[in-house]
Amino acid sequence: MKLRASLPDSVIGVPDPLCLLTVHAHPDDEASKGAGTVARYQAAGVHTVLVCCTGGEEGEVLNPELDTPEVHARIAELRRDELARAAEIIGYDEVVMLGYRDSGMAGAASNANPASFAQAPFDEAVERLVAVVRRTRPQVMVVYGDEQSGYPHPDHLRVHEIGVAAFEVAGDPGRYPAAGVPWQPAKLYYTVFSAARFQEIHEKFVELGLESPFDDEWRKRWEGIPLEPVTTSVDISDFADVRREALLAHATQVDPNSRFWFGLPPEVMRELHPHDDYRLARVAEADGSIAVHPAVGATDGGRETDLFAGVHHADQAGR
Repeated sequence: MKLRASLPDSVIGVPDPLCLLTVHAHPDDEASKGAGTVARYQAAGVHTVLVCCTGGEEGEVLNPELDTPEVHARIAELRRDELARAAEIIGYDEVVMLGYRDSGMAGAASNANPASFAQAPFDEAVERLVAVVRRTRPQVMVVYGDEQSGYPHPDHLRVHEIGVAAFEVAGDPGRYPAAGVPWQPAKLYYTVFSAARFQEIHEKFVELGLESPFDDEWRKRWEGIPLEPVTTSVDISDFADVRREALLAHATQVDPNSRFWFGLPPEVMRELHPHDDYRLARVAEADGSIAVHPAVGATDGGRETDLFAGVHHADQAGR
């Protein structure tokens, strides 16, 4: 049974249906990043759109029970099926495949595959995403941020590059005219990788006398990752289990016995971090310009609690 959620006061009275568009690199990324947020907004009546840029063909089979030649031979098909199940669990109303091949980890030979996302012509990839933006007309877009030193996957870096570019030009009638009627989203957010969150999880393992998956090498990596500013924290306490359930839907990609994902009891995880964090990166101004947000907090001096805060109308047509 899906929970119902009420719309925040900041978006009551918006005349057109609200739309949230998130851009992810591979099947399973939509489950690990912001799944509770999407579930909350979809339960409140917001139209939710997932753009998955690749088919995840290079993803490892991390579930020992499925690590067979037959599974490897069908990995692209299986990952599409897993994505469909996970998207249904989360509550995405629409899934759009951008049509590129998984580039694999940094330095892999698959990075050079001409069909890979890493090798895609920049303008081609941006135009494909702009076409989705113009058709679905989101007020809010979510992409990956500019700080990815902890996990510099070529496809994640590419999501950031084309996501920012698409946000900035989707409302400009002079750019990509074949991609549809211009539409300018109001706000662009980055997902936030929080080393502090992983530290909290590690400390909870220790407190409960459980073996932590975060060893010394992991913790050294955290120390070298710059602290990202968080401008927005979305309460997902009523949807905290969605992430776990969606991850388990990725049966080839996620080991159901993984201590990293599932080492703490669900009831502990619900209390440990009952919110998703974001950084507001770009805002569309009334004059049609795009402002780079300073990332120092919400306009009232504190953190936002709603991705749609300040969205008062749906007229975001071309500049």
